[in-house]
Amino acid sequence: MLVMVFERDLKMQDQSENKKKEVKKMVKETIRIGAVVSDFNYDITMMMFERAKEHAEFLGAEITKVVKVPGVFDMGLAVKKLLMRKDIDGVITIGAVIEGETEHDDLVIQHAARKIADLALEYNKPVGLGISGPGMTRLQAEDRIERGKAAVEAVVKLHQRLQKI
Repeated sequence: MLVMVFERDLKMQDQSENKKKEVKKMVKETIRIGAVVSDFNYDITMMMFERAKEHAEFLGAEITKVVKVPGVFDMGLAVKKLLMRKDIDGVITIGAVIEGETEHDDLVIQHAARKIADLALEYNKPVGLGISGPGMTRLQAEDRIERGKAAVEAVVKLHQRLQKI
């Protein structure tokens, strides 16, 4: 009887150790995301960023570093600095480019999108485009706050798929 209790306890201890190892493995595999967030249109970008953080947690990822920049045009350097870090697996960009009286919004979004794509290729890490616009009103921007969530999902999915190549 005592031998059976002892064997059961050993088996439970082994199972507990295996669970600890599994948890450590899962934690080790957590996707670490950097975020570059535009201060311009702050009320909208902060809502986008909150959705992004919630979705990252839901997906088992973690936003570990946040860099705030003045505007979408200014994101390139911050994205590059984050991609250079070994403790970052991918980056999301959060911004809202609202239409003005000129075509400035088109220029801003085109430049940012191109630079972000180029940096992803240069550093072999995914970068999620969570920038809404151009040509939208403030009301339309508020309706598109889910873009932050979509950026996180894109980074997580692409990171996981690239690991299999």
